[in-house]
Formats: sequence, structure tokens, C-alpha cells
Amino acid sequence: MAIRFPKIVNAKQALRRAFMASEAATVPKGHFAVYIGEFEKKRFVVPISHLKHPSFQNLLSQAGEEFGFDQPMGGLTIPCSEQVFFDLTCSL
Repeated sequence: MAIRFPKIVNAKQALRRAFMASEAATVPKGHFAVYIGEFEKKRFVVPISHLKHPSFQNLLSQAGEEFGFDQPMGGLTIPCSEQVFFDLTCSL
């Protein structure tokens, strides 16, 4: 049984809502789109400031090795679960 702290749970929910963007939405200035998921891809909008963090850079390197950087979806595809992505972005 896991113990969850209300502030952490609320922060993850707020982060999830902030990162999720509708498919038709444009990417705001200072952000970029990524597609997260191993099978079903979900689109998230991420601040460019995340690019300076080594853990995020490592995730992008892994994505580049697996998918390359010429992707038809219009954003980067990152082959990880949503939970891994949320945990990583919460720690930045």
C-alpha cells in the first residue's frame, strides 16, 4: 500500500493538465510538442527550459536512437510510459 501526500498528488494532477494539449491546439512560444507512450501516443506541450536538464536530455537521446528525429507527427516521439514522463518532469 502506497502512501500519497496530497500536495504531491495535486501537483501531479496540475502538471498533467498543464502538459496535455488538444490535438488541434498550436504550440505556444517557448514550448515544443512531444508524443508520449509506448503504444498509444498522447501529445504534451513541454517548456523549452526542460531541454537544459540532463535527465530530459537523456530521454531525448533514447528517443533519437529508437525513432530518429525525422518524425511525421509534427513533434518528438518519446518511447516511455506517461507515468515515467510525469515522474521525470515533476523532478525538473
